Amino acid sequence: MERMKLGKEKLGDFFAKLGNKQIYAPQKVGETLRFAPVAPEDELDLEFSNTTVPPKSVLFPQTETLYRYDLGSTDLNLPEDEVERVLFGVRPCDARAMSIVDHLFSWDFDDPYYLSKREKTTIIGLACLEPEVNCFCTSVGGGPASTEGLDLLFTDLGEAFLLQPLTEKGEKLCREAEDVLEQATGEEGASAEKLQQAAAEKIVRGVETNGIAEKLPKIWDSPLWQDVSEACLGCGTCTFLCPTCYCFDIQDEAEGLEGRRCRVWDSCMFSEYTLHASGHNPRPTVRERTRNRVNHKYSYFVEKFGIIACVGCGRCINLCPVNIDILNILSEVIKEEAI
Repeated sequence: MERMKLGKEKLGDFFAKLGNKQIYAPQKVGETLRFAPVAPEDELDLEFSNTTVPPKSVLFPQTETLYRYDLGSTDLNLPEDEVERVLFGVRPCDARAMSIVDHLFSWDFDDPYYLSKREKTTIIGLACLEPEVNCFCTSVGGGPASTEGLDLLFTDLGEAFLLQPLTEKGEKLCREAEDVLEQATGEEGASAEKLQQAAAEKIVRGVETNGIAEKLPKIWDSPLWQDVSEACLGCGTCTFLCPTCYCFDIQDEAEGLEGRRCRVWDSCMFSEYTLHASGHNPRPTVRERTRNRVNHKYSYFVEKFGIIACVGCGRCINLCPVNIDILNILSEVIKEEAI
């Protein structure tokens, strides 16, 4: 399908054409910018660099009921079928993150909860034209207008959006909303490409990632890990707000004669994450946990799936309460001598 154009004043009309699909878009929830359901009266503010909480929270909720049960019964009450969703305004780095997480949830076992939501979700990206100072997507295979993981890409042209359908899902949305769309001109397409290229040139930070996956096992016992973990509080912010982190715990909760089994986000930066029932902990200090986090993203995941589990969104740098910087850590890894 050819590229289309949507006047910004018609965005509400575009949403209205999408039928009963539940639309999620970046919104302030309290003081936090995150993806939340859009109501007709909501006014969207798309002047953001990225949300605080990544859109993974829609497909992989922070707390998710797997099933409910009643005392004395063997019946399990499973969640109802998911409605169709549209995620609007997803930055390309976060869309890439979803395609990375897909590997894990469809690896040795197909996770029905995540994959059902994924299948019923259409992802509309919004090209990033003003990257933040700590964005480094181009160092890990992405870009401000990367299309990986997206069904439809919007680019802000000022008074209108240029729409680039990328998959059958994206083309279907454009057909459903064709009454409010116009054919984009070649000049408008060229303008979008120019804006996207200019955005990539605004990225000022980065790191050479070639060879890091092979280097990390060779510096396993390096004093570097003690040095870079000294300031860490073990708060888990870097993992909870990372779009490619997927660690979870399974818990049973009961009240009266009813109960539920749920999964909740967990973090490898917590001391109890690897605590054995015997009391032994193979990662007893922040040193081991920091080393594991970096190795997981830049070595283990590469070995297993052939891709770095980081999209360069910069959240872990921007939101760390003690200013730990993953780019600085990776720069030190590169300089470190193998042991």
